[in-house]
Amino acid sequence: MNRSDIIAKQKEFLFPSVATFYKDPLPLARGEGQHVWDVEGKRYLDFFAGIVTVGVGHCHPKVTARIAAQVKTLQHTSTMFPHESTVRLAEKMASITPGQLKQTYFTNSGSEANETAVLLARLHTGRNEIVALRHGYGGRSLTAMSLTAHANWRLNPVTDPSIVHAHNAYCYRCAFEKTYPDCNLLCARDIEELITTATSGKIAAFIAEPIQGVGGFVTPPVEYFQEIAKIVREHGGLIISDEVQTGFGRTGKHWFGIEHWGIEPDIITCAKAMANGTPVGATVTTTEIAAAITGSQISTFGGNPVTATAALATIEVIEEEGLLENSATLGREFANGLEHLKASHEIVGDVRGMGLMRAIELVHDKESKQPAPTAMNALLEATRENGLLIGKGGLYGNSVRLSPPLNITKADVDEAIDILDKSLSHVEQTEMGNS
Repeated sequence: MNRSDIIAKQKEFLFPSVATFYKDPLPLARGEGQHVWDVEGKRYLDFFAGIVTVGVGHCHPKVTARIAAQVKTLQHTSTMFPHESTVRLAEKMASITPGQLKQTYFTNSGSEANETAVLLARLHTGRNEIVALRHGYGGRSLTAMSLTAHANWRLNPVTDPSIVHAHNAYCYRCAFEKTYPDCNLLCARDIEELITTATSGKIAAFIAEPIQGVGGFVTPPVEYFQEIAKIVREHGGLIISDEVQTGFGRTGKHWFGIEHWGIEPDIITCAKAMANGTPVGATVTTTEIAAAITGSQISTFGGNPVTATAALATIEVIEEEGLLENSATLGREFANGLEHLKASHEIVGDVRGMGLMRAIELVHDKESKQPAPTAMNALLEATRENGLLIGKGGLYGNSVRLSPPLNITKADVDEAIDILDKSLSHVEQTEMGNS
């Protein structure tokens, strides 16, 4: 089918709620490494990687070959029948996750992984109340939408009342109108009052993304999670680290984002880049907490042989190609380039992130910090025209989300910065000049 046929059938046969980027949606045809091609043959440098999912590049030869071999051997078993790839992957997860995390429950997505984590916490503690973060995103199931504190994605009017939301460490737009570090981490310390006023005081868990994904890659100071973990554990709660977007080297140096903050969580959830695009979800915890689910569970597709094989191959590629370090090294290069853009463009208000999970926030001007979602939409179109795919996020729809494959090169970073520079100049001259 050509581009028009695909778009027409999308409108006719898919839910109208299925969101796409761009005024004129972009049907993609193939990918290789850090590039994708549309159905008309135009090549793009992919710096969003399927919403922070293609960690080791599109169609990585090793991952693709292992998937193909497994499909030819055995494609499906369900969790009723153990499989070598599934148990090997679980063993590998125990070796790369921090602390005493040892046992894994496999699912199909981050939403399911978060649902499992909340269930575990409630059963293990015998408590019900959960503390999540404002601006956070948990997924698209009922519990996951209740964890979400981002109006654009809370689509269900019925949410779980036992979930409350603490302030996040959005330093650029501090809810308390303070400046770090003089703020004395008021946002983190406020969780004490939240627990003692908005809950029974006996919480089951605290769940958070180390860097908020949909929220616009909001990145907290190093002491933030340390302060929160102390308060949560004093109130008997577990720490759940939602690594759906930050996991598997995305933040550089470490396998999981929470490791940057020196916290050993009780439960980790992950998905997305874990299998480089193959549908997967995982909830990893200690032997003691895993035992809290005393009944039988099944997941028809969880830990599927093909998915497990893809995840194992992805982890091996990260190890063999040194991508944890590459993410850190090129992340610093990327950050330097983004800081240059901030200095050069009035509409770039903030630059933040870690590793190859970086964001810039667009504003009308640096002094007012007024969000500029119109500029964000214009930048999407301009970068597409110039051959670069980027992401969009933030509560105000004005944050550029940048998450390329971990095996990009410095040349890719330089090209992306050049295109962003050119595209930002175009937006300033057209959209912002007319406002």
